[in-house]
Amino acid sequence: MSKCSLVWKDKIVFVLTMMFMLHSGVAVGQKKNRQESDTICTTSRFIHRIGIDVRPEYIIPFNSFLQGNNDKNRSLNSCLSTHLRYSFQYRSGSAIDSIYGHNTYQGIGLAHYSLGDTHELGNPLALYLFQGARLARLTSSLSLNYEWNFGLSFGWKPYDEEANYNNTIIGSRVNAYIFAGLYLNQVLSREFDLVVGYSFTHFSNGNTQIPNAGLNTTGLRLGLVYNMNKGKDKDKKSEKIPLFVKHWNYDLLFFGSWKRTGVDVDGYKYLSPDSYGVFGFNISALYNFDYRFKAGFSLDGLHDGSAGVYAKDNIVPLGHDEPEDPPEFGSASFRKRLALGLSGRTEYVMPFFTIDLGLGANVLAGHSDLRVFYQILALKMNLTNNTFLHIGYSLKNFHTPNHLMLGFGFHFHNKRVSLK
Repeated sequence: MSKCSLVWKDKIVFVLTMMFMLHSGVAVGQKKNRQESDTICTTSRFIHRIGIDVRPEYIIPFNSFLQGNNDKNRSLNSCLSTHLRYSFQYRSGSAIDSIYGHNTYQGIGLAHYSLGDTHELGNPLALYLFQGARLARLTSSLSLNYEWNFGLSFGWKPYDEEANYNNTIIGSRVNAYIFAGLYLNQVLSREFDLVVGYSFTHFSNGNTQIPNAGLNTTGLRLGLVYNMNKGKDKDKKSEKIPLFVKHWNYDLLFFGSWKRTGVDVDGYKYLSPDSYGVFGFNISALYNFDYRFKAGFSLDGLHDGSAGVYAKDNIVPLGHDEPEDPPEFGSASFRKRLALGLSGRTEYVMPFFTIDLGLGANVLAGHSDLRVFYQILALKMNLTNNTFLHIGYSLKNFHTPNHLMLGFGFHFHNKRVSLK
């Protein structure tokens, strides 16, 4: 596959992620109070925040490259990242703040990573969305919070069979960036908060390029947040929370992506030179228990172009353990690349974003490659009350990368009140 086509595929993922980010910015802009500048401090609906993070982390050494099979001949077990972040949150007493967990915030961040091997891994930059909220109030000024980050990382030095053959964990210059963590938030003053926590970070390309072992880190998070216009929340009147009507709603999602695959030939793994298209649909029935929680089931249709890929005319000369040349690859028929699955779904709903978790199995499969137990982790973002963008990741058996799910969907029979 040409480098040009890889660049365009990386751009597709980048554009979709930027759509997420731009939508968040539009939502903020649409709801921004248009009072004069000298009254923003007391009339703005949002508290605007600027933050910096420093995250010293441990690289989990699951791969021989990280364990010392690299140009440095030493283990790569530590990294350091610095983050610049903007976020906004609804003021205390607002209906949204009361419903979704006090101090709920969301924003955009930019990070620089130093991984200890510039030549073989690079020093990537990450651009990401994030959201967090308070889990428990421990004292009047100390709380336990959670946060997730989701975005893209750029500037990796990927595997190359000639120039970078040791790096068997990262196969693309652009990779997904996923972060989750818990932290203590200490209010220092009206303007400043101190953040101290522990987190887990994952980098991978969603099987769009091989190798895709990925990179996992875990460690500390240290940060400082400046609240630009916090004001005195005690002077604000609490808004009335609209009554929630429990109901079923139905989601229709169409998604697509691409993936790489390999084939075993006489004990040797050969990578197909082609990328294979993946597309499908989900029809979900979800019961809305309250503002924050949905659960139900989904009918999942899939076409996976990599299912049943095989090596053609594999002839091994007498006395040779390995084929003299890489084999040609063939594809299964269209029918054998189809599958239909059933999955259970739970959704955690927050302002702007919904986290979707699914566990399922294909009950009909054209090829044995598709007879799998699959897991789905996805992020939905509402464009309107009845439409959403979707970016998800499918695994097999909780550990094997399957494919990305980049799509667009519709809510039907949605009785949720639109909170302003």
